[in-house]
Amino acid sequence: MRARGITYDTGFVLSGRISRECFDPDVVKRELGIIRDDLHCTAVRITGGDPRRLDLAASYAADLGLEVWFSPYPLELTAEEMLSLFADCAQRAERLRQRGAEVVFVAGAELSLMNNGFLPGEDQRDRLERLLNQLDRDRLRAQVGELSVRVNDFLGTAAALVRDRFGGRITYAAIPLERVDWALFDIVSVDLYRSAEVADQFNEGVRTLVVQGKPVAITEFGTCAYRGAGDRGARAMEICEFDKDGAPIRLTGKYVRDEAGQATYLRELLEIFDAGGVDSAFVFLFALDGFPHRPDGDPRDDLDLASPGIVKVLDHRHGDTYPDMPWEPKAAFTALADYYRG
Repeated sequence: MRARGITYDTGFVLSGRISRECFDPDVVKRELGIIRDDLHCTAVRITGGDPRRLDLAASYAADLGLEVWFSPYPLELTAEEMLSLFADCAQRAERLRQRGAEVVFVAGAELSLMNNGFLPGEDQRDRLERLLNQLDRDRLRAQVGELSVRVNDFLGTAAALVRDRFGGRITYAAIPLERVDWALFDIVSVDLYRSAEVADQFNEGVRTLVVQGKPVAITEFGTCAYRGAGDRGARAMEICEFDKDGAPIRLTGKYVRDEAGQATYLRELLEIFDAGGVDSAFVFLFALDGFPHRPDGDPRDDLDLASPGIVKVLDHRHGDTYPDMPWEPKAAFTALADYYRG
């Protein structure tokens, strides 16, 4: 692959709350340095809902010589709110590009599931459940067709708005059912997870993306570090209970930690992407704030098991491998570093 990447979270904004409460610029700069030097990444997808945080992290990444995928991530916004966010971020990304950085602008991600107006449902979980529980195949096909029209109508407007403000390459992080019109974009980008249900079709699906002719990026893939997580694909995080504001509370039951399984999943998918001719891939993700590792006490309190992060976020302490950082690498960290170095 040309670009060996990972997603770096600056904080998701939902209902006025930001998921990454502590955003220390010194920590951000240090973590991005680790991503370049120790994980051997050549690209990083900077994602989140606060344009100022995106700007700061992207600037640090560019100063380190990383290819920056500037990726605002709207949650539960209206079309007008999303376009306003993209306009702001596109101007920031262009200023960074004008400094000489290699920047790709990602005009949102999984919009139909994560925002209002594309699918029926009160929130992301409700929309997903309604879609997956659609038993009538004909109705499901019709719903996907209607969804595709709505998504592409919006993306047409968004792409034009971004291109007016940003002179580099643009893309959109899609889910397959959205059936995006890729003529709007320079790169075909898909969030792609292998689950047990699609494992026998996964390799061919990757090849089908590549034969379209444009560079292909896998903007999101990964899994959690508990036994059986890889079989759940994109639903691996659904072992956690959340409060009404979307903050994690506890796990839904007892799960067995399996860091080796997470590492194997990442390595296998990277091999598939390499063999299939994928241009860029971004592991989801470096760290997920709010899902701390709590090995003592009630097993349901170890929220790290519901996190696809390749490091364990620690509760009010620093790690051993990096004594200045509030996390400890998982086995997936080492596996990713080995693969990218090779």
